Amino acid sequence: MSDRREVILLEDVWFQYDGVPVLEGINLSVREQDFIGIIGPNGGGKTTLLSIMLGLMEPTRGRVSILGRAPRAARRFVGYVPQYTEFDRAFPISVWDVAMMGRLGRRGLLRRYSEEDKCAVGDVLRQVDMLGYRDRQIGRLSGGERQRVYVARALASDPKILLLDEPTASVDTRVVGSIYELLRELNRQVTIILVSHDIGVVSSYVKTVACLNTRLIYHESKEITPDMLEAAYHCPIELIAHGLPHRVLDLHGAEEEGR
Repeated sequence: MSDRREVILLEDVWFQYDGVPVLEGINLSVREQDFIGIIGPNGGGKTTLLSIMLGLMEPTRGRVSILGRAPRAARRFVGYVPQYTEFDRAFPISVWDVAMMGRLGRRGLLRRYSEEDKCAVGDVLRQVDMLGYRDRQIGRLSGGERQRVYVARALASDPKILLLDEPTASVDTRVVGSIYELLRELNRQVTIILVSHDIGVVSSYVKTVACLNTRLIYHESKEITPDMLEAAYHCPIELIAHGLPHRVLDLHGAEEEGR
């Protein structure tokens, strides 16, 4: 048993949407400084699982504990980077102002930002290597630069846990590695759970991998076995690793094409 404190606990968590099961019997224990990558097909419940951890959705049944509290009560200790952040790129808001939004949960909407808030935002922008862009309009940044700013916004609240939903989905493949390197560095002080479709890259950076497709398969290991993938994707899959990146081949899809 690890001596690191348990920070997330899900016990027999189920969730249904319009009577359709989205999550079934989810059990998960996450400890301080874990770095877990959750993979699985579209519609497998990955975003729903993050939403339940954030207290944005209530499970149909089961128990969820975040830092020993109900998810809503613990929300101010959890940083969140959503999959898509839609905005008008012509809207005149700066990198600094976007990152400062992360302090709203600590200050409230009608209170002025303090020197402590400004120092905290300066620190996190420096941490993600974006302080030099503080006055730049957010819409004029590249996808990778914007993603770093959104990570800074999540970090500005000084979270104990960081949840990320497809953090590199809109990022140029040339800078994906730099985002994951940043997350690996942040993991020294923050527990991280990220959702991604990029099996090869995720398995190269995270500490452990879970597969989710309504049911969760998690062995607290970094190894992704063919059995795990087949159980998650409901089809025979071969994982071939010759360095980076990995390739995932759908065997029965190839067989069907040859018929």
